[in-house]
Formats: sequence, structure tokens, C-alpha cells
Amino acid sequence: MKKIEAIIRKTKFEDVKEALLAADIEWFSYYDVRGEGKMRQARIYRGVMYDTSCIERGLVNVVVRDKNVEKTVSAIQSAAHTGEVGDGRIFIIPIEDAVRIRTAERGDIALYNAEQEK
Repeated sequence: MKKIEAIIRKTKFEDVKEALLAADIEWFSYYDVRGEGKMRQARIYRGVMYDTSCIERGLVNVVVRDKNVEKTVSAIQSAAHTGEVGDGRIFIIPIEDAVRIRTAERGDIALYNAEQEK
């Protein structure tokens, strides 16, 4: 099992959500996050200078079976891509175990129902 964390533009969240659902990834978490990036510049809007070093982004978390890692990464990457600086990052993290609280099932079966096996 792997945990995939993707930091994306907030404006691309709906595209990423639709791409994940199309790839049969039906469960994921998402958060609004802020971070510091490499780009450091001030922008002027209506005569007021704003520091843009603090960037608002979205963080998408999903835990998938090993066989679904590539299709999940591909779905996120293609949906979040604009080709401009600041598209984000995808991190793939190994998961040692998972437990379904209701049934106490362990391992990757805790992620999905057995009758939904594809």
C-alpha cells in the first residue's frame, strides 16, 4: 500500500477530483494548505503591494493498493498540469498497515470491500 500526497493549485482541485473518480479512486481526503515556495516576488493589485511568498494550495491524500499507484499518480498529474511554475508536487509514501475499524480487517482489504474487487 502507498499513501499519495499531492500538493496542487486550488483552481485545479475539481479537475483532480474528477480524474480520480474516473480512475476508480473513490476515497480521498483534501485540505486547504499554505506553504512557502521558491518564487519570491511582490505583486501590486489596486495600488497595494502583496507578498506572494505564502502560497495557498490544496493537499490531496489518498491511500491505494500498490497496483493502483501508477494510475492514481497519472490521474493527478494529468489533471493538475498547467505547464507553469507552481503546478505542485506528488509524494508517494509506503504504508505499513491499515485497519478497518468496523470489522478489524487488516492490510489492503481494509481499503476496499472484497465484493468490489476489480
